[in-house]
Amino acid sequence: MLAPKFHRMISKPLSVRFTKHFTTATTTNAPYTPRRSLMYVPGNDDRKVSKIPKLGADCVCLDCEDGVALNMKESARNNIRDILDTKRVEFNSSECSVRVNSVDSGMCETDLEVVLGGENLPSALHLPKVGGREELEFMWNVTEKLVGRGREQMGLIMFIETARSLIDIDQICKAAWDLARQPGSPLCPVALVFGSDDFAADIGATRTKENVELLLARQVVVTAAKAHRLQAIDCVYIDYKDQDGLKRQAEEGARWGFTGKQVIHPGQVDIVQAAFTPNKERVEWATELLRTFEEQQLEGKGAFTFRGHMIDMPTVKQAQNVLDIVGKSS
Repeated sequence: MLAPKFHRMISKPLSVRFTKHFTTATTTNAPYTPRRSLMYVPGNDDRKVSKIPKLGADCVCLDCEDGVALNMKESARNNIRDILDTKRVEFNSSECSVRVNSVDSGMCETDLEVVLGGENLPSALHLPKVGGREELEFMWNVTEKLVGRGREQMGLIMFIETARSLIDIDQICKAAWDLARQPGSPLCPVALVFGSDDFAADIGATRTKENVELLLARQVVVTAAKAHRLQAIDCVYIDYKDQDGLKRQAEEGARWGFTGKQVIHPGQVDIVQAAFTPNKERVEWATELLRTFEEQQLEGKGAFTFRGHMIDMPTVKQAQNVLDIVGKSS
C-alpha cells in the first residue's frame, strides 16, 4: 500500500500517479514522464538528499556513479535502498530515479541487487556508458532476475558517452526496444542522455563554453532519440554560476529538439525548465492551429492556411507536441 502522499494527484491517470515516484502496479509500458531537468544527487550525501523536496526538478537521479567516490559506493546504494524502503524523502512532483554504475565497471550488478532489493522501486534506472546490445542484455537479465516479469515497467535512461556509442547509437536504440518488447519485460527505454564530458575526453576534444566541439554529437543524439521515440536530454552546463550562458545553451537545445537538460546545481533548475517549457504565445499558437485543423478536417480539406502560412501535417504534429509538453509537465 502506497503512503498517502502518493494518492494526492487525483487529476492524473492511475498509472501516471503511481509511477511518478515508486512503481508497484502492473502496466504494459512506462508512462510518459517529463524530464525537462535531470538533477543528480549523490546517494551517499544526506545533506544533498535532504534538499530534494525543494529542488523542483522534473527528474531527480539518486546517483551511484560519477557523483560518488569509489570508497562510498556501498554507502550510496544502501542509502538509496533505505530511501525507497522508508519513503523518508518527499519527492513532491519530482520523479525518483537511480543511476547505477556502468556494466563494464563491475559494480552494476551489485548496485542493482541493492537498489532493486525491495518492494518499492524507482520510476526509472539510468545506465551510463552504454556501448551496445551486450550491456543492455546484462541490464535486462539482472533486472528480470531481481524483480521478475509482469510488474510495471521501469523506464531505462541510456547514456551516450563515447565515440563508439555515438556511431552505434541506432543499433543501441533498436536493441533496447527489442528487449523491451519481450513479454513481461521489466524495463522500457524512455530517454537518451548525452554525456558530454566523457565524450569529449574520449575523442580528445577541449571543452569550451561555445560547445562547438560537441555540435555534431549533440545533433546525432537528438536525431536518434526522436527516430526511436525517446526523450533527448542535453549536456551539462558546468559553470553553474554563469546563468546567462546556461540560459543560452538550454534555449539552443530546446530549439534543436532536445526535451530536457542535465543540471548539477539547484540554481540551474528553474532556468532549464523554463527553456524547455513552451511560452504562452507558443501555446496559444498551437491551440488555435489545432482547432483550425479540426475544422478543416470536418470539411474534408488537407493542407490549409493559418495566419498567412500554409499548414501541413508536420506542422500540425509540432503543434500537438507543444500541447503534449505543457499538459504532461503541469
